[in-house]
Amino acid sequence: MAFITEGQARAAVGSRAHTEVAKALRASASAPMTSTFDVFLSHSYLDAVLIEGIRQLLVQAGLSVYVDWIEDPQLDRSAVTAATAALLRQRLRRCSSLIFVTSRNSSASKWMPWELGFFDAYRPGHVAILPLVQAAGAAFTGQEYLGLYPYVEDIPFRGAPRGLGIFATDRTSATPIRLFASSGHT
Repeated sequence: MAFITEGQARAAVGSRAHTEVAKALRASASAPMTSTFDVFLSHSYLDAVLIEGIRQLLVQAGLSVYVDWIEDPQLDRSAVTAATAALLRQRLRRCSSLIFVTSRNSSASKWMPWELGFFDAYRPGHVAILPLVQAAGAAFTGQEYLGLYPYVEDIPFRGAPRGLGIFATDRTSATPIRLFASSGHT
């Protein structure tokens, strides 16, 4: 399997510093609560620089992507509150799919398992796991429950150019399947 590497994610951000990119993204973000997105990106904020890169790869693939600290910078994800949960539920309901980015930091997240469980119950069959690995060709062994979902890989699909495929591998048949499609939402 060809998973996305941390280096690929960093390269997608480019040479701009994290704070500069985050500031530019927040300035351009104007997502009212009625906005819809192709992807809700579930992740650990400790991976913010890498998440900026993953977001860029998804945007380049034609998808609109919700990242909480970009679209809703007022949220304090370090505190589990009813208000934060209510806002995230609203945002999750406005997304077509959820990509769960696993990393060295994701197991410490308070919110990621909650987001995954909520979205899987709300929109079954529209969840995928994106293992963020350190080096090309690295294997992924995550928490057991993550094995219930297909993985997003860096693969071409039926003649598509090389790059982040918005596809996942169905591990029962080991064939690429189309999981997410750009809807042109803004």
